[in-house]
Amino acid sequence: MAEQIWDSFARLNAGERFKRQSAEMGAAATEAIVEAAQIANRIAAGSTAITMRVLDVACGSGEPSISMAVRLKGTGGVTGNVIGVDMAVAPLQVARQRARARGLDNVEYVQGDVHALPFADGSFDRVTSRLGVMFFADLAKALAEMHRVLTPGLATGTQRDALLRPQALAGTGQPTALRSLTPGGRVALLAWGPMEQPYFEATIGTVRRLRPELEVPEAARAMFRFGKAGTLSRALAEAGFGTVEEQLLGLRWDWHGPPEEMWDYFRGVTVPFRALLEKVDGDAAVDRAVLAALGESFDGEWVRCEAQMVMATAVRGL
Repeated sequence: MAEQIWDSFARLNAGERFKRQSAEMGAAATEAIVEAAQIANRIAAGSTAITMRVLDVACGSGEPSISMAVRLKGTGGVTGNVIGVDMAVAPLQVARQRARARGLDNVEYVQGDVHALPFADGSFDRVTSRLGVMFFADLAKALAEMHRVLTPGLATGTQRDALLRPQALAGTGQPTALRSLTPGGRVALLAWGPMEQPYFEATIGTVRRLRPELEVPEAARAMFRFGKAGTLSRALAEAGFGTVEEQLLGLRWDWHGPPEEMWDYFRGVTVPFRALLEKVDGDAAVDRAVLAALGESFDGEWVRCEAQMVMATAVRGL
């Protein structure tokens, strides 16, 4: 999507107003992708110390890059550096402020395009993207760039040995010789699942039931392009990745506050739906209906919601 849209004042203002609730709502998604990327925070006793290099693509205002940087601060024998890259300038400024507030000196943020990453081949051990891959204009080119900047597989005896899960090759039927090879860098991508899920049904679904003549913008439909099982994993395989895995996750997506605040936040930050939302701005009937739908999940403190997201992981080969 166009950089200036993601840099919009309304989006940044909503993000700043509700930064605590936003962080709480996205915490489960952040934790899921950090785990899927296998960002180690400790190694087994006696193992060689590890230094990881991580790239977070479409990093926005700082997650999961900040959480990964915290893990790589050196406790447990693991250190590392994280670079967050995004096309939009304003979210990067927010990310830098948040990293400074946490006292992190092992994360930096640069402006860049996933379709032409400004890094040398084999620069990173991990590449992540949380809820960004849906918006890549040229998916094949973007995945090829991620593949290029990941480290290729290496023989044993390297630092990455300590990161291997012992069960990784168990029961795979692969020749013993292959078990002496360390896989290359790992990519972890998190995307929205199908549109037909509670968060969007209560908001956009309600809007469209009242105003059926309104169409979902093309940019919004792209948010759910990986909702069909196997779509994202197939793209990774076509880009040359191996050990591709995909699963649909049900993650907590709870809002700490009343429905009114959640609706305000949704309208402010959900850029792909902006063209539709602008047509119902000030429509009291729509507002009442959405608030009623969200209110069904409000327990007096939280609007409880589950998000359906697709997690895909893969490894660069030799």
